[in-house]
Amino acid sequence: MKRVDDFRLRFGKKELVPIMVGGMGVDISTAELALEAARLGGIGHISDAMVNDVSDRRFDTSFVKDKTRLYKHNILNADKSGVKFDLDILAEATRRHVGATMEAKKGDGLIFVNCMEKLTMNGPRETLQVRMASALDAGIDGITLSAGLHLGSFGLIADHPRFRDARLGIIVSSVRALQLFLRKNARLNRLPDFVVVEGPLAGGHLGFGMDWAQYDLASIIAEVIAYVKNEQLGIPVIAAGGIFTGSDAVSFLASGAAAVQVATRFTVADECGLPTAVKQDYFRASEDDIVVNTISPTGYPMRMLKSSPAIGDGIRPNCESYGYLLDGNGNCAYITAYNRELALHPDGKNISVQDKTCLCTQMRNFKLWTCGHMTYRLKDTSRRNAEGSYQCLSAEHIFRDYQFSVDQQIALPAE
Repeated sequence: MKRVDDFRLRFGKKELVPIMVGGMGVDISTAELALEAARLGGIGHISDAMVNDVSDRRFDTSFVKDKTRLYKHNILNADKSGVKFDLDILAEATRRHVGATMEAKKGDGLIFVNCMEKLTMNGPRETLQVRMASALDAGIDGITLSAGLHLGSFGLIADHPRFRDARLGIIVSSVRALQLFLRKNARLNRLPDFVVVEGPLAGGHLGFGMDWAQYDLASIIAEVIAYVKNEQLGIPVIAAGGIFTGSDAVSFLASGAAAVQVATRFTVADECGLPTAVKQDYFRASEDDIVVNTISPTGYPMRMLKSSPAIGDGIRPNCESYGYLLDGNGNCAYITAYNRELALHPDGKNISVQDKTCLCTQMRNFKLWTCGHMTYRLKDTSRRNAEGSYQCLSAEHIFRDYQFSVDQQIALPAE
């Protein structure tokens, strides 16, 4: 009977355990989690989502505080077009986070940074270019482009000295999205080094509409693998979304996937950045507790626990401190929704915004509990303590279980 360990992901002459831990922001996929995946011979991700805030937490910088002070005169102004990121500070924050992670790396695996196109930051082109280039400067092994089509992203770093040697890949949810990306970047003569095909059961933002349930990962990845083979592209295709056991992973590897990307089971790892109390909410969740809605200002549907405190919260927009979702004109769907409710409640009291959420603030405060569809099965991966809580697991335990389990078995932690 095949195990994940019977397969290998190949990048040129380098062979890896074909397990990639997904990049969950904001600092949910921590450096510690990524380092464990790399130490064990796989691929770990850190996320550059809200990297200035991550730097403040990890390195005692004051980037967010300084930005708030600079723009505090604008806090009550609905026009956020003048609230900009200092690109030098953004570069410094990225280099700090990535550089410290890479300096601590051990083992034969790799560490990538997950880079969301939808973090438009009131300067979509400039901020994305700085984030990617600074990560390459700091020695990151690779970049995974997510949350967007990224049609121009390769071009933003085409002049970087590491453009050809770093591993650059993209997340897609259809063969059409991959074809469009390849067509738009053909002039660069630079194929992606890998393609992650993310299905409808993934966590967080989805590359589908609210009709996501009509799609399935197996069908989509079969189309992508066939296209890559027919076009003789030689790009490793990685399956993601709803892969809960080692046996699930083997089914995709045996069908031609080069690796699998997994994340949900690592949300309850000791190394995961979620607060301990929130991890228990993930353990306790039932299938009915998991919803897909459209409250994200990005325009993408998003999967989360319906008990997330962020849902319906009417917090004042914190663009002066954060502003990662502001488009190039300083607009955000949450600001529009908040101002609508403020007009109905001019005293500013008891404001509730049901249709959108302040994604930056809520993610920063771990109050928007995004999750994969299979989160309701997490309780089956652990043991329940006498007082009712569940044991968290080490990242190594979860990784090894994916790597060596067979017959849909899940290894429970020691009592």
